[in-house]
Amino acid sequence: MIRKNFINLGMEYKELKELLIRNRSYRRFDESKRISEETLADLVDLCRYCASGRNLQPLKYRVVSTPEECEKVFPLLAWAGYLTDWAGPEVGERPVAYIVQCLDKDLTDNPMCDDGLHLEALTLGCTSEGLGGCIIKSFNRDKLRAVLNLPENLEPLHVLAIGVPVEDVVMEDMKDGNIKYWRDEKRIHHVPKRSLKEILVK
Repeated sequence: MIRKNFINLGMEYKELKELLIRNRSYRRFDESKRISEETLADLVDLCRYCASGRNLQPLKYRVVSTPEECEKVFPLLAWAGYLTDWAGPEVGERPVAYIVQCLDKDLTDNPMCDDGLHLEALTLGCTSEGLGGCIIKSFNRDKLRAVLNLPENLEPLHVLAIGVPVEDVVMEDMKDGNIKYWRDEKRIHHVPKRSLKEILVK
């Protein structure tokens, strides 16, 4: 019965797979195209429908959308560790919004798996809206908390940088176990992926 239902939902599966393929990490954006706070709030709203460990729902979100706040957040972030000769997007290609994921430590010290579930929902939501995002975990937490006036109980976990992408990101088969993403002379971003055969254990 489960298999039959799965086959009947084949179109939804194909649409989901296509959305996942398009849901890449983008690091260069069209800075002239702003994103409304309403759109960002709609993206955060997706998180309410995600599963939550113990149903505790301990994650909170701070939206950053004004040029002034974006300018304060940008220098606190680290970009693309494998691209050692690239310091991050230049003026004109920087994110136009951020969603800062925070753990409410008054509720728990352990988000369980909630942070990853929420981030996938957020980035899939971005993709469905013609936006792109980059999940950033390496940033100056103390300074970010200060510039955003976050209360002590909210610990920033991740920063999702958002905008309209101006770069192409392509996936390719991994060669010789090399996991490092790279850019070619046309600034196309290449991401090696393991094969299904490699990750499917029998």
